[in-house]
Amino acid sequence: MAEYKDYGYSNNQATHAHGYITDPILRLLNTEKNKSILDLGCGNGALVNLLIDKNFNAYGTDASVTGIEIASRMYPNRFAVQDLSSDYLPSSLKQINFDTIISTEVIEHLYDPRKFIGFCKNVLQRNGGGEIILSTPYHGYLKNLVLAIAGHWDKHANPLWDGGHIKLWSKATLSMLLEEQGFTVTDFVGCGRYPYLWKSMVIKARI
Repeated sequence: MAEYKDYGYSNNQATHAHGYITDPILRLLNTEKNKSILDLGCGNGALVNLLIDKNFNAYGTDASVTGIEIASRMYPNRFAVQDLSSDYLPSSLKQINFDTIISTEVIEHLYDPRKFIGFCKNVLQRNGGGEIILSTPYHGYLKNLVLAIAGHWDKHANPLWDGGHIKLWSKATLSMLLEEQGFTVTDFVGCGRYPYLWKSMVIKARI
């Protein structure tokens, strides 16, 4: 198994990606339906802490020990360290019936995304089903063409970035991954930049 590369969190501030993915995610959530939220790959806890401030019952896990230590400073007992290739939730979260999973800008880093979505499915089905909201950098024909013409592929998908992006997702391929596991895609939002040149996409699905 490849060695985990820590992101290197130094504070609890939102990342640049939160600037364009947070609003679409908030529009897809409501406090009545999404009662217990788990953010898988929560990093420094910026999104979870924001959700708690907005009266959502949110928790988070991440492989980064430093990230979880920082996240826990604002809301202790809401965060736990977890390798996302594992099959089980951390012991402190096992008894919570999560009806919603959020994972932002994570799936593009995973070697086995099928296993990850299968894990999400198992967590949700413990509570009779629920919703998953994923964000990941957007890829589509037009954007890929523009990147190629502009000569920006090496910058965009830099193979020298340790722990960087290893899976490039389109709406079609991410939807296919979810549908393979029995999810039904209900919402798609492109965010950041102009249509079809989006920086990221947010997909919501239910099971």
